[in-house]
Amino acid sequence: MSTKKIVITGGPGTGKSTLINDLIQRGYTCLEEISRQVTLNAKKEGVDQLFLTNPLLFSELLLKGRQKQFLDADMFKNTTVFFDRGIPDVLAYMDFIGDTYPQYFVDACKTHNYDMVFILKPWEAIYTSDNERYESFDEALKIHDNLVNTYKNYNYTLIDVPFDTVENRTNFILKVLGH
Repeated sequence: MSTKKIVITGGPGTGKSTLINDLIQRGYTCLEEISRQVTLNAKKEGVDQLFLTNPLLFSELLLKGRQKQFLDADMFKNTTVFFDRGIPDVLAYMDFIGDTYPQYFVDACKTHNYDMVFILKPWEAIYTSDNERYESFDEALKIHDNLVNTYKNYNYTLIDVPFDTVENRTNFILKVLGH
């Protein structure tokens, strides 16, 4: 039996990180979102919003980081590993801004396959912006549509996580997984 790789995705401000943190508190192995770290590293180098100023470089860094996470997950044998976003998210965001990307982005999506993908819909009641999240709620809705389309393009069946408390959303995911 190998590692089960489970993605939790969704647009900005949908509660992904909160769910990941709840899973961590319950003892599950989770690999956290890396885009904030890429953004913070760029700020240290004097680039305020790397995604806005150089989207391809930002996305290449994300792609490399997510590929590394995918491979690192195999170290956790016979267990379930949760990812805060997957490799197809990189392409969905590039499509959202209307930018092009090299073929190896597509190849990465084809060769790194997750076992299951849960998606969180934009939820206006919990949506907030911060220094690393600059999208409006309307943009979050469009990003959601791009995520759905991108994952479906790579033959994933997306499982919608219902609006509810953090505990109930986590319980929903675990129940679907048979935990």
